[in-house]
Amino acid sequence: MNIADFAEAFGDRTAAFAMLHLKGDNAAQRLERARREIDLLWDNGVDAIIVENYFGDTDDVVAALEYLRAERPDVRFGINVLKDDWRAFELAAEYGAAFVQLDSVAGHLVPDDDAIFADRLDRARADAGCLVFGGVRFKYQPYLSGRPLAVDLALAVERCDAIVVTGEGTGLDTPTEKVREFRRVVGPDFPLIVGAGVTAENAETQLADAQAVIVGSTLKDTRVDTGDVAGENVATFVAAVHGLQRA
Repeated sequence: MNIADFAEAFGDRTAAFAMLHLKGDNAAQRLERARREIDLLWDNGVDAIIVENYFGDTDDVVAALEYLRAERPDVRFGINVLKDDWRAFELAAEYGAAFVQLDSVAGHLVPDDDAIFADRLDRARADAGCLVFGGVRFKYQPYLSGRPLAVDLALAVERCDAIVVTGEGTGLDTPTEKVREFRRVVGPDFPLIVGAGVTAENAETQLADAQAVIVGSTLKDTRVDTGDVAGENVATFVAAVHGLQRA
């Protein structure tokens, strides 16, 4: 079911999911920038935009979602509410998001807390009715389960529709050996997303074992997360990703 749902949503080509970081000095600036960056990202071919409170807050996420619903209903989007997974699901249900991204779905909690989390996640997925992209051994997330990676990945396969793999931080390369290990454990077909460090130049190598990429920094004019989205960078990146041949 997971594999079919992801393929149905995004097709056979390698997909590019772009971060909307909600940067700005105040709410009005953050919304103005969000409107401009949504247009730049979507009009240059990304497969979905992830609305995230990276620089802003949850109110800024809601403002961007209101804009999408009212003025850009053609744009496919996902939601990541940092430090409040359950609010992300609520907003996904209210605004019709294609997916929710969670920085971790397995490995980040001690076993007793993990059991509670898994039960709540199952209910939230059913209520929201959207796909879930979930991290395992994700950047900045703790490793508290005490379980082997293979066990946490097996749990993740049950808990989400695609697994997100990253390196140590934002904008840093995701080690190709880590991606290969994830692929070996989850099998040849389960959707795998590289969540950091991919550029137009290294996409062929970085995405050899993945169905999709989450991208932010390299789309900016400065190539770091604090910059501004540049349309030419988006177009170049999307062309490189969409031009890849799936193994």
